[in-house]
This record gives sequence, structure tokens and C-alpha cells, in this order.
Amino acid sequence: MSCPNGRWCERADTMFAVDGVHVISAANAASRLLLHVETDQNTTGCPDCGVVAIGHGRRKVRLHDAPSLGRPVSLVWVKRVWRCPDTGCPRGTFTEEHALAGRRAKLTTRAVHWAVDALERFDTSVSALAHQLGVAWRTVWDGIEAEALRRLADKVRLTGVDALGVDEHVWSHTGFPGTGMVTGIVDHTRDEKGRVHARLLDLMPGRSGKVYADWIKAQGKDFAEGIKVATLDPFRGYANAVRDELPEAITVVDAFHVVKLGGAALDDVRRRVQQSTLGHRGRKGDPLFGIRRTLQIGAEHLNDKQAKRLEDKLIAGDPGHEVTLAWQCYQKLRDVYHSNPARGRDLVTGILTSFPSCPIPEIARLGRTLRQWKSAILAYFETHGASNGPTEAINGVIETTRRIARGFRNFDHYRLRCLLAAGGHRPYRKKAANHA
Repeated sequence: MSCPNGRWCERADTMFAVDGVHVISAANAASRLLLHVETDQNTTGCPDCGVVAIGHGRRKVRLHDAPSLGRPVSLVWVKRVWRCPDTGCPRGTFTEEHALAGRRAKLTTRAVHWAVDALERFDTSVSALAHQLGVAWRTVWDGIEAEALRRLADKVRLTGVDALGVDEHVWSHTGFPGTGMVTGIVDHTRDEKGRVHARLLDLMPGRSGKVYADWIKAQGKDFAEGIKVATLDPFRGYANAVRDELPEAITVVDAFHVVKLGGAALDDVRRRVQQSTLGHRGRKGDPLFGIRRTLQIGAEHLNDKQAKRLEDKLIAGDPGHEVTLAWQCYQKLRDVYHSNPARGRDLVTGILTSFPSCPIPEIARLGRTLRQWKSAILAYFETHGASNGPTEAINGVIETTRRIARGFRNFDHYRLRCLLAAGGHRPYRKKAANHA
């Protein structure tokens, strides 16, 4: 239907799609779409005294809206200015307000939501969004920052969490070693089907048990009491934080990092034997150097050719059979996580009994380390295979975000960008249903 004053186009208003705001005119201007808009507000009361206000002219406000048809969109909002007729009211004149944009805003509310949603759901940068909006980087970031802080302040974001993962990573490679470390806390809660849709809960500067403990305490007692499982790497600082702040939670050491410790011990043995037998570090053509990667492969994945080559190289380069024994120990450690719970527990018990007394010093050291984490390793079988894998997946999203931004210099900006990108807002792909 057409409007009584004849100035508003129903089709243009439908395309603009903001309730209570109408398009007066549209034109192309400097590779962008320029729209003049106004509200349909005819009467209003004084915010102070409530007396019906009198029209006092118009004021043009320039805004940037979400892009349309591949072009930036600029708005000229012809705002109404009102005057309070009550001579005793201190208000005087005032300007109309609408959800289209806040006071002194440069972007419309829709443009801000469009930009924040893009950072949540897609791998993009603030610079790319600024280019599409036709504004400067600072202009779009000011809007994004305010909206992101508003969304992250919602306490509902932390409700229902019953499993946590924690890991550290380097967010900045400048400065003294260790100054760029941050602690990431990730939600590992399983859904009704037992799947973990990991999401980043927070990033805190520093890598220590105190950083993790302080974050848990800041969430309140109810949050801490709701955590049933806490997975982590074999780092004593984080384990102490879980012990002190999450006494009811089951601590689980990540399976990948347990096996990684075994692989590192095997590599140490190979390097020592290489040095003692040939008197130099590994070189092309040396038997042990040639199988350095094959040694890290699970025995069940080796084909006949690889197995024969491994055997021949060990015979040629491992006269004391130390590398061979270390490789067997490594395979035994891998078997723990490829077994059913009953056999896995038996293997762990055997490993913790035999490894510490092994004549190979690297394996003995590995055994002593694993023995300190015995309960946390066995907890893997009590929690249906809980691991820090979801945390590592979130780290991948974080790394992608950092690469797209080409690095960060401001930690607060880095934290917000990562929380938007890895906060669980991206839709998960679902397998197409099979139809008969």
C-alpha cells in the first residue's frame, strides 16, 4: 500500500527492511549506494516532562549501512528535531531516536551486527569488512568491539559447561621468551549424542596454574561445582589449579601428549645412539637418521616394505638394540589408547611397573614421569576417552584467525577476535540424511 504523504516507496522500504524507517530517495554516488531516509515518527513526548513536543526542524546524520548488491551503502538520516513547549522544562530541544543507530554512531546497528556475525562465522578480517562497508578500519572496529563485549558479557554463555580443556599457545612472538604466552580455556561439554562441539570460553595472558585458577575462581562457585571433567597436557601448573579449584572434577591427561612423550624419548635414544656409534649427528645415508620418521609410525600402519626397511636399518645402526627396545616401548605406550578399557588399564599398570627400571635412561625417565600422572592417565578410561583434542581443534581456529589478521599487537583485540571466531558460533556441517 502507498503511504498517505506519497513520499515513501513501498518497494524501497521493503528492500531497506527497517521497521519505522522509510527511504526518501536513492542514488549512485562514488561507487556506493546513497540513500536518504527518515522515520515515520509524527508525535513524541519530552523525555524529561512528558509534554507533547513540537517540531523544530531537521538535522542530517550520515551513517554507513551493511553493503547491498556488492556496493557500500551510505545513509543520510534526516532526523527530526523536537522542542519541548514547557518553558519550565530544562530539556529545550532534543533529537529523535531509533534502533537504526545509536547516538553519535557512524555505523548502523545492522552494519555492526553484520560485521560481528561475519567475524563469528567466516574466516575474514576487520580490514576486509571495512573495505566492504567503505569505512576506515578504526570506524568498523569501534562498532565491533562494543557489540562483541556486549555479547560476551552474557552469563548464559557459561551455563551448562561440565567439562573443561586447557592449553597454552603463543599469541605474540615479540619480546622476551615467554612474554607472549596465553592460556586458553575451552568448553568440552558433550551433547546428548556424546559429541563434543568445542568452543573457546576465554583467553588469559600468561601460562601458569595461577592464571588458570584465578579464571576458575572468577566464574563463581556454581560454575566450578558443575565441572565434572578437566583435561589437560602433562603440565603440573594446570593440574594444581584443577586440584585446588575443581576438587570434584576428574583430571585427564591428554592421550596425544602422553604418546608424544614416548615419541620424544624414542627420538632421544636414537640421537644418543647415533652420536655414540658414528660420532656425529644424523646425516643423509646414516641408518638411524633414515628411519627417524618411520620410528614414529604405529606398527599396525607399516606395510611390508616399511617393516623390512625398519628392521634392516635397526640391524645396521643399532648394535646395542637400545633403539629397538625404545621403539617397542613406544609401541606399547601407543597400544594403551587402541585397547578396550580393561586391557588399557593392564597395559598402563605394566608400563608404570617396567619403564622406570628400564636400563635405557631415557625410557626410565619417561616411566618416572608417567608414574607421576598415573591416576590422570587411567582417568581416560573412566571418562569415555576424554582428551584435549577439542582444545587443539580450537587452537587451529585461533591460528587461522591470527594468520588472516597477519598478527596482533593488542592482546585485548586478539582476545575478542578469537572469542568471536572460536566461541562456538559457526554452524557445524551435518551429514545429509539418506533417503530410501
